[in-house]
Amino acid sequence: MCDLRAPHLIPAQGERLLREAYRRDFRQREAILRNRDSWKFERRQHFEEQAVPSYDAFRRGDWDEAMRLLEERRDGLLAMTREDELRNSFFHRVRVVETPLTPYMRWELCSLRVRAECGERIRVVDAAAVAAFERSGPLPEVVVLGGRTLYRVLYTEGGVPDGAFRYTAPGLVRDWEDYIRDLYETGEDVRSYVDRELTSLSSSTAGSKTE
Repeated sequence: MCDLRAPHLIPAQGERLLREAYRRDFRQREAILRNRDSWKFERRQHFEEQAVPSYDAFRRGDWDEAMRLLEERRDGLLAMTREDELRNSFFHRVRVVETPLTPYMRWELCSLRVRAECGERIRVVDAAAVAAFERSGPLPEVVVLGGRTLYRVLYTEGGVPDGAFRYTAPGLVRDWEDYIRDLYETGEDVRSYVDRELTSLSSSTAGSKTE
């Protein structure tokens, strides 16, 4: 395994953005990107998705409806891919996965597979790939946008979005971009991972309520 080291993120060196300010800042910076890729590192094994109908159906225990609603997103996801191609700016995602899978991860991996089938570049890495750098706690959720802006995305203890810290120091942004890119190169395409790990997952087990 490659000796991949996660750079430190010190809150005092970043700027705290509340949830709406983070979303607005992200959209503005993403809209002007051209000819530069972006990278996302996802570590948590549970999130509380906001205003996502498929996730709401999953939480109710209706797995079939959750999957149907994921399929309904394809047109929108394909349009996003075409826009990325026009801007020559692609979003790459590294998803850390622990086993046994949490109920949330079973749903999210299916969601990510649909995204990948529509053109998003997503790979999975086992938690063992980052364990050596988590002795003091799990690594943060990080987005590197266009090689210029880094967000440490924040969540409440229960997994609800809670804004972010924004960093723009070129060296720090570059180091995290390199780290996520290197992990991406070692990862497995989410489509093959889901085909192998979730094939035997039945609707009755996957669709159990999460509350």
